[in-house]
Amino acid sequence: MSAQANTRTVVRLAGLVVFMGAMSFAAVPFYDWFCRVTGYGGTTSIAEAESDVVLDRLISVRFDASTASDMPWSFEPVQREMKIRIGETGLAFYEATNHGTRPIAGTAAFNVAPYSAGLYFSKIACFCFERQVLMPGETVRMPVTFFVDPDLVEDAETEGLHEITLSYAFYRDDPPTAEELQTLN
Repeated sequence: MSAQANTRTVVRLAGLVVFMGAMSFAAVPFYDWFCRVTGYGGTTSIAEAESDVVLDRLISVRFDASTASDMPWSFEPVQREMKIRIGETGLAFYEATNHGTRPIAGTAAFNVAPYSAGLYFSKIACFCFERQVLMPGETVRMPVTFFVDPDLVEDAETEGLHEITLSYAFYRDDPPTAEELQTLN
C-alpha cells in the first residue's frame, strides 16, 4: 500500500470518528425532539391554549409522584384521580415539602402511561417546565393545567382507553443560585 493510500485511509477514519462523535452529541436533543413530536415513551405534548373541542366521553386521569433517593422532599399529588371529559381543561395540584436543612433545587421529570396516550396528553402550564427551589421546611402546591386531546378517540391504539396516569419524579438539581434565593425571601 502506498503512502498516499495510507493517508487517505487515516483521513477517512478520522472523519468517521468526528462524524460518530457529532452524531452522539446530537442524539440527546434529537431523541428529545422525537419523543415530543411522537409521544414516544409517554412524553406529553405542550399546548399553547385549551382545546376548542370537548367530547361527552369521560376519561380518568390518575396522578403519581416520587422523588430521587437523594432528594429530602416529600412530593405527592393533592388529588389521586380525576374524571374529565376528553378535551376539557383539567387543573391538578402536587404538593412538595423540603425536609432538608438547606434550600434545595429540584427538577421534575414526567411521563404518561400508557405510552400511547403521551401524544394526546397536552400540558398548558406545568411546574415541570421550571426548576423549583424550596427553603427548609417550606411546602408548596404546584399546579399542572392539561387536557386530553380529542384526537385520542380516533387513534386505533387509544380509542378504547379509559384511564391515563400522569407520573412525576423530582430529582435534585444544582444548588440554588444567589438570585434564586433572593427571590424566595
